Amino acid sequence: MTMSPNLYIGIDGGGTSSRAVLVDGDRRIEVRGGPANAMRFDAAMRAVNALIADLAGRAGLDPGELVHALAHVGLAGVMTPEMSARVAAALPLRDAVVTDDQPTAIAGALGSRWGAVAAIGTGSFVGRQSGAGIRVLGGWGLPIGDQASGARLGRRLLEELMLAVDGLRPHSDLTRDLLSEHENSAANVVLFSTGASAADFATLAPRIVASALAGDTVGASLMREGADYIRACLTTLDHRHDEPLCLMGGLGPAYADWLGADLSARVKAPLGTSLDGALALARRRGEGGA
Repeated sequence: MTMSPNLYIGIDGGGTSSRAVLVDGDRRIEVRGGPANAMRFDAAMRAVNALIADLAGRAGLDPGELVHALAHVGLAGVMTPEMSARVAAALPLRDAVVTDDQPTAIAGALGSRWGAVAAIGTGSFVGRQSGAGIRVLGGWGLPIGDQASGARLGRRLLEELMLAVDGLRPHSDLTRDLLSEHENSAANVVLFSTGASAADFATLAPRIVASALAGDTVGASLMREGADYIRACLTTLDHRHDEPLCLMGGLGPAYADWLGADLSARVKAPLGTSLDGALALARRRGEGGA
């Protein structure tokens, strides 16, 4: 089989699973694989290289025929240029750009449009795509970042609970219920918090969202706090009134009710996935774009 000169690969890898897509002329082939977080380097490289081999097999190509494909690889855990270079060196591809998974999420959601993305789940980041490229704010994780995220909301709820225990804040139904679940013991709350992961804190987020919508003062305050962070990011990114805003992740859409009428009017559904974004970024390079 003769290889198309228009050969593109997009790869999206995270802590739970990974995906890859190969476009060869009019053909599009997708495969799925195991976890591929670059912080667990060896396992991630095994997963990504298996994806590439799988793509070649399903396309009827020898793996060596993919070496010149234009590729974009977006992996969770790629936080430095050194990590990016290390991943690229471990791939059987000569022309691969490696980033974390934030640019691919933004490019997938927006397509070719200028606009912004607020990706809010257990963690969070806010980014904008424009003629200058893609810029991202946040995504630093707990304990020093991820404002507006499920993890941060959960941790902030426990902070508000302890302030109420000390008499520095009024209780609400939400804080009273949570304290009751810990046997009305501040010590039990502390013990939970000291061993809690970001995912543990994030389990409290759905209750915060629901209580806020029901009028709970603490829940509403925390949602406004998260929305203020998103708004500040969008201002810093110079998000414009005529640009779309995609609210992504398990928690992102919940902020639509708290951002204010001006931003809520800009909210649009994402056009595609992070895998679509990885492929789009590879193609942009082939077309002479950023």
